[in-house]
Amino acid sequence: MSEQRLPVVVIGAGPTGLAAAAHLVERGIEPLVLEAGPAAAAAVREWRHVRLFSTWGELIDPAADKLLALTGWSKPDATDYPTGGDWAERYLQPLADVLGRRVRYGTRVTGVSRTGRDRIVDADRESQPFVVHATTSDGDEERFFARAVIDASGTWNTPSPAGASGLAALGEKAAADRITYRVPDLKDPAVRARYAGKRTAVIGSGASAFTALATLADVAQDEPGTHAVWVLRRGIGGDTFGGGESDQLPARGALGQAAKAAVDKGYADAVTGFRTEAFDRAEDGRLVMVGEDGRRLDPVDEVIVLTGLRPDLSFLSEIRLGLDERLQAPVELAPLIDPNQHSCGTVYPHGHQELSHPEAGIYLVGMKSYGRAPTFLAMTGYEQVRSVTAAIAGDLESADRVELTLPETGVCGGAGLFDDPAAEQSDGGGCCAPAPQLVPIGIGAPVTVAAGEAPSTGGC
Repeated sequence: MSEQRLPVVVIGAGPTGLAAAAHLVERGIEPLVLEAGPAAAAAVREWRHVRLFSTWGELIDPAADKLLALTGWSKPDATDYPTGGDWAERYLQPLADVLGRRVRYGTRVTGVSRTGRDRIVDADRESQPFVVHATTSDGDEERFFARAVIDASGTWNTPSPAGASGLAALGEKAAADRITYRVPDLKDPAVRARYAGKRTAVIGSGASAFTALATLADVAQDEPGTHAVWVLRRGIGGDTFGGGESDQLPARGALGQAAKAAVDKGYADAVTGFRTEAFDRAEDGRLVMVGEDGRRLDPVDEVIVLTGLRPDLSFLSEIRLGLDERLQAPVELAPLIDPNQHSCGTVYPHGHQELSHPEAGIYLVGMKSYGRAPTFLAMTGYEQVRSVTAAIAGDLESADRVELTLPETGVCGGAGLFDDPAAEQSDGGGCCAPAPQLVPIGIGAPVTVAAGEAPSTGGC
């Protein structure tokens, strides 16, 4: 079979995967999108209650916009901030519907390789098409042949654990009944009941942790006894709450300020320099967090672990990938996003060159391209797939061209500050913690926050 007649397999029908398919269609290349879930944007739907800090104008891919416009699609107001549910239902599912049979649901990719060549074999390797193995929701096995593979499967299903070593803390798996790795939907009465009047630990320092702290503070206004313990591996410093007014995405800056209001008004305490080693059970069944330094925190009813996400590389074991040993991101991209080197949020737009691997014709895009690094924007993914699909089409002039300017976060700091409890505070932000301790941040008794004062903008 001529390789040029084969489709390009796109793994994942999320924002970046569907954008990739739209760009392929625009270039006259047939995509085949394989989605494990029962509908488009299955992962996005799981955080449907969280509001994005990007506007509609930053969340719609240009090629997808053109494809949808042909159907009479009603485009949302570019200045509005959608929730994850809005994004899925008003844009992503309609886009998948336009693509029609090019999107296959209930199809989970289990392996990718070169036809007749495992990763050891050099002979005639690059002339062989890719073969993609998948399992359907009915339990059947299928295989698909492809001229190229774009892996946009994301990182949602592989959250990082509470354990600071990167491994689950001792007792973490056994405590699954009181631990979640998602921002809970506290507008859902059943979920709200789980946290109302309870003491909850929030582990993490990013936008998702900000969202959890702000929403728990909202519950605390109506439900006495609701309190959060914010567990940080680092200290409290100039960049702890994000870029604030310096953030060129205003809603992202406001999110950090909402979290700051939650702790300033006494709804949360912060435990700094704490690296979780174990979870023990108190006599009443609650959880006691134990640090690497031997500290034991007071028991909590619930734990929300928001320590980041990581890529699932298991089904790519027969493909020759060039990944950074720390971030698990493409080696050319990793230095641009490595939080060990810098914490400035702006990464210059990048495309097929930074996303290439020793195995020609396969690209990891979207959140998965960032490996374990944080702060990914939809706009970044759209620019990635614009460049990658141009390269697949042989249009290297377009593939090499930069067509995007990303907004700055307003957060900058020195090397290693993202997770260093001993780092000194600097003018550019950073962390400051003379010694690991419990820090009560606030002014005493909780103060009522006026309705609407704390933005509900999320960080996805």
